[in-house]
Amino acid sequence: MIFTTHKITNGYWKISFNNPPINMFDTEFSKQLMTIMDELESNENLKVVVFESENPDFFVAHVELLNVGDFPKGTGKTGLSIAWPDIARRLELAPFVTIASIRGRARGLGSEFAQAFDLRFASREKAFLAQVEIGIGSFPGGGGLERLHLLTGRSRALEIILSGNDYDADTAAFYGWINRSIPDAELDEYVEKFAKRIDSFDKKPIAAIKQIMNQRAKLPSNEEILDTQVKFFASLEEPEARNRIKNLFERGLQQNGDLELNLANNI
Repeated sequence: MIFTTHKITNGYWKISFNNPPINMFDTEFSKQLMTIMDELESNENLKVVVFESENPDFFVAHVELLNVGDFPKGTGKTGLSIAWPDIARRLELAPFVTIASIRGRARGLGSEFAQAFDLRFASREKAFLAQVEIGIGSFPGGGGLERLHLLTGRSRALEIILSGNDYDADTAAFYGWINRSIPDAELDEYVEKFAKRIDSFDKKPIAAIKQIMNQRAKLPSNEEILDTQVKFFASLEEPEARNRIKNLFERGLQQNGDLELNLANNI
């Protein structure tokens, strides 16, 4: 199993995950994440859930590119027809608080995975975030074009997406990409204390706060998300993108080695 559920209390759950070798967001990751979402949504007492990686080098590396067209399809609970956008929308709309505790690299869909959570805390020494899609001749297709600018503002989102560079946790926090950069030795304790504080409050106001804030905020529409998805998959078929991806695989893409560890510098 990729995901392990730790039921700390009735109101606070922690989800750890490990998909060797580098925590890629692949088909099985997607399928198991849908099951986890069903489990979370079925708990009427849940107030807060923390997601964390068991791999200290990778939070979520990026989308698995060899079989990117095989992700689960079919109309989901939110009306979106592809698994990840549906899951991301469910995270946004859930009546409980979702927290990403980021240690390691969160690039591409890994960054977009984190963006779908309500709160993001990251290791100062070990977390790196990036939108690297431009390096494969494409652009963010999993919500980065819809959500990142809501966190950072338009200009900084353009900087992040157009550069394809790694951003350390301090810079990501300064930009608003994450909530806080925390010394690695203190990250787990900080997130645990924060989650337990939320768990100490009542469920109804927690759910109301999220619902009202979602109504006031400009969350991306289903139509916008699906339009980007269609264009993203089409971009991967362009000759330039196919050549770039082929070259990266020949150099070690999706293997636990220097290219993946330093992907932003190798694209």
